[in-house]
Order: sequence, then C-alpha cells, then structure tokens
Amino acid sequence: MREIWYHSSVTGTWRHALVYLPPAYDTAKTRYPVLYLQHGGGEDESGWIRQGKANFILDNLIASGNTKPMIVVMANGYASRAEYQVPDLSGKPFGSPEFMKVMQERMGAFEDDMTQALIPFVDKTFRTIADREHRAMAGLSMGGMQTFQVSFDHLDLFSYIGGFSGAANVFAMGNNKLDTKTAFHGAMADPAAFAGRVHLLWIGVGTNEPERMKSGLENLHASLDEGKIQHVFYESPGTDHEWQTWRRDLKDFAPRLFQPRSRAAVTAR
Repeated sequence: MREIWYHSSVTGTWRHALVYLPPAYDTAKTRYPVLYLQHGGGEDESGWIRQGKANFILDNLIASGNTKPMIVVMANGYASRAEYQVPDLSGKPFGSPEFMKVMQERMGAFEDDMTQALIPFVDKTFRTIADREHRAMAGLSMGGMQTFQVSFDHLDLFSYIGGFSGAANVFAMGNNKLDTKTAFHGAMADPAAFAGRVHLLWIGVGTNEPERMKSGLENLHASLDEGKIQHVFYESPGTDHEWQTWRRDLKDFAPRLFQPRSRAAVTAR
C-alpha cells in the first residue's frame, strides 16, 4: 500500500488517496491496468483497506492465478470546487432541492477532480497502462453512484464499470424503470455497440438489503435485460448494506477485469 498526495486544480487543494500495488510491482518493470475503487457515504479513502480488506482480497485473488495483477486507487469521494461556497442547509431535509443541488455540485467536482487531476497523476506516477482498455471503476453505495456518473460521462476513459449496492441511486429506485434508449445521453441505445465498448457492466446487491435499494437494483437488472444490455447481476446471499456484501462484490468483480470478453461477461446470478 502507498499513500499519495496530488494537487487538484479543481478543488485548489492537495488531496489524498491510497494505492494498492500488486506483489511484484517493486521487482518487475511491468505496466499494469488500474481499478479506481470508491468508498461509500460517511467514509473516506481508507474504508476499502480498514474495513473492506481490499488489499488482502486482491493479494489472494492474484496469488490464485485467476485475477490479473492490477493497481487499485482509492480516492476521497468528497470534493468541492475552489470557488464554491456551500449554502446554509440548516433545517433543509435530506432530498430537498437545496440539499440535492449541493450534492450535484459535489458530484460534479469529484468527477472533474478524478478525470482532470487524479487519473493523470496516477498515470504519471505509477507504471500504468494508460488507456481505457486497461482502466476500470467501481464503488459501493455512494461510490457506486459516483462510478456510474463518472464512467458513463467518460467512456473514453473506462471500459469496466461496477456498482456495489449503488447503481440504483442513479438509474432506478423503487418502482422506477431505466430507459436504456435514453439513459446517459443514449450511451446504451445500441446494445451491440455498447457491448463492444464496455467490456463489463457489473451490478451487485445483498439479498437482505433495505427493500427500496434491493428492488431498485432488481428493477435496474430487469431493465437492462429488457434492453438487451450485456451485464452481470450478482446477489450476495444473506447480507445487508454492509461490508460483507461489498467484500463479496469485489471478490466476484475483480477476477473479471482485464480478461477475455467471454470470461468477463459470465453471469453471476
């Protein structure tokens, strides 16, 4: 594990991230693909190491020979633009227009920070394979929501996408239905073209998660099936909106990355 600090022109600050390097990184001259792995709400970039045990999961998966060695970058998911002044939200309930406006601003700031500052810094600092074919993004809960926003807005940068209990916040919640023809500016309007561009679209949920979250992700899965969008839907048996769900998600997701297409897309349900 390495700690990095990079200066962001988006936030006007120095920002912190954690980086997992595969076991042979210091002794080889190999270049590696990169997974950007995001934490959830109320946590920070240390969550995937302290609670998610991502470094141990990756060590074991790579040692098994079934997972490609990769670099994993875990960034702080909270960002505000240098010039942005957060309004007074006293008495404003979660979900109110004022609250959502702040959330959208911070989501946009994180997206710009990641694409304009973090990714260039990582590609300059580490031996990465710096192209979309070798770059993935995934996240849990809030991080899953961020993943779908960032990756679908920047399909020139990512070809592997994973939402761990989080994609529903963007696409479908409760009884809402995703329109695959219009979502994300029509990125999935042509299923064959989308499958050729996105090598893996992966969605996971725990079977004991809150009903609104669970049904939202099930509806998303059904909508993707109906739209003939190639994807993987994984259900973690007996787990809630919790780290055991997300550890299992990572264990299923990571071996599919940077593999031949047929292997990456094998269904998990």
